[in-house]
Amino acid sequence: MNKQEILDWISHLSLQEQRNLTYEQVKNIMTNLSTDEIIMWSNRVGYPVFTRLCMGNLKHKFVLLQDGAAAIIVNEKGQILLQNRSDRDKWGLPGGCQELGERFEDTVIREVHEETNLEVREEDLQLIGVISGASRRNKYPNGDVVINNTVLYCIKHYSGELKWDVESKEMRFFDLKDLPQNQNDPDLIKAYIDFIHKINSSDKKD
Repeated sequence: MNKQEILDWISHLSLQEQRNLTYEQVKNIMTNLSTDEIIMWSNRVGYPVFTRLCMGNLKHKFVLLQDGAAAIIVNEKGQILLQNRSDRDKWGLPGGCQELGERFEDTVIREVHEETNLEVREEDLQLIGVISGASRRNKYPNGDVVINNTVLYCIKHYSGELKWDVESKEMRFFDLKDLPQNQNDPDLIKAYIDFIHKINSSDKKD
């Protein structure tokens, strides 16, 4: 197949079919693509999945370093939004991995919309910090191990109706004093609590 035939063939595959391609198929396809075309393909299937497709037999052994963003979405009662993901019985924050060429601001806005249906403007993002290190290690049900570098934002202004897809069993706002025990992102939530305590202490001094 020539390049155009390859691109047409890829575009007609479902995301699951693309994720099931063998290493040899991926290698043969990439040989004929430009860097920009490879980036477009990666962003369609998701960078972590694409990276593992390029690893052959080592794809589930290699510990992947992932950059991403997550959101502390706060309602008018001061409660935070958590999602109970379908792939595990844990409550976590909306968020996900950065795609190639994407700013972290774009990542969190995209992920919040994909996972919650809520619309967020960039000017309503409040940076809490970058959370990294051993606490960001995560293991998926398929055996993949990743270590995340997560840019964490606080979002108090948003619009739209809260909805979720098959990736989540449920979404619910929780009081900070009544959070579920089975959390997926306790380090991120602690960073948020430390953040608001710091702001409150600063306000009292003023």
